Amino acid sequence: MTIASSSPPSRLPPAVVEGPVTKSRTGRTAAGEGRGDGRLAAVFIAPALLGFVVFLLWPTLRGIYLSFTRFNLLTPAEWVGFDNYVRMVHDPIFWSSLKVTLVYVAINIGVQTVSALAIAVLLQRLTRSAVLRGIVLTPYLMSNVVAGIVWLWILDTQLGIGNEIVAALGFDRIPFLADETWAIPTIALINVWRHVGYTALLLFAGLQAIPTDMYEAAKVDGASEWRMFWRITMPLLRPVLAVVLIMTVIGSFQVFDTVAVTTRGGPADATDVLQYYIYGAAFGRFQFGYASAMSVALLVVLSAITFVQYRLTRAGRTDLG
Repeated sequence: MTIASSSPPSRLPPAVVEGPVTKSRTGRTAAGEGRGDGRLAAVFIAPALLGFVVFLLWPTLRGIYLSFTRFNLLTPAEWVGFDNYVRMVHDPIFWSSLKVTLVYVAINIGVQTVSALAIAVLLQRLTRSAVLRGIVLTPYLMSNVVAGIVWLWILDTQLGIGNEIVAALGFDRIPFLADETWAIPTIALINVWRHVGYTALLLFAGLQAIPTDMYEAAKVDGASEWRMFWRITMPLLRPVLAVVLIMTVIGSFQVFDTVAVTTRGGPADATDVLQYYIYGAAFGRFQFGYASAMSVALLVVLSAITFVQYRLTRAGRTDLG
């Protein structure tokens, strides 16, 4: 008997068509989807890009051009080459303003960084209350102008509550904003009061990224809080601290509002910071070319300081494994 055998029926489709193009369920090709995502991304980026070009890139390029001209708004810009920069180098008021600015930056950065770091560590090690974080951040929600006016009233030599307290303690009234010795430290401390909460919360966010098991292991080994701070917290917080320092230095060099509403550069130019001197040259004496040259010089100085800070602090590297 002969048994006829037949192969089992195949479950595969009768024909498989292969090709370089695959389609999704909606009928769009993968390449088409990519182009659609690119268009959508361009739509979201466009407002920010437009704002960057209109309010940052174009004014910067325009300022660089005007720094090589003599321009006062009433007549067309006249090309003068490097005359404005030569004048700036020989301008004693420019160097005095730069010196005042450096003193302000040193006080502001030193006090603000130490205070913000202490607040951040206390928030992270002792409590994580959202209410306390809100209280710490409250001064930052106030504008520089309002903060300056409030502290101008508080520190008024005759009627300010600050000097009333000083007098009640038996001391002579202090002309915080009317004395050459006190003026710049006072302005620096006003801005520290306003910004320290924001800086502390940035550092607090960096502390949150440090694994807690490192502190637990250190406690088991008998390490004190002070030793854990220097051996664990500071090394692992270094990248965040470096970025915060860069941001704070740039912001400190651009101080203007507080000076404008409190001392207006006085007394005797003791608070005539560089930004206020540039403002006076441009909108007080209408020397827009010279003001632009000083602005470009400030841009170069800040770029150099930022580059050096970034390299020295290794802001782009972390010690976390």
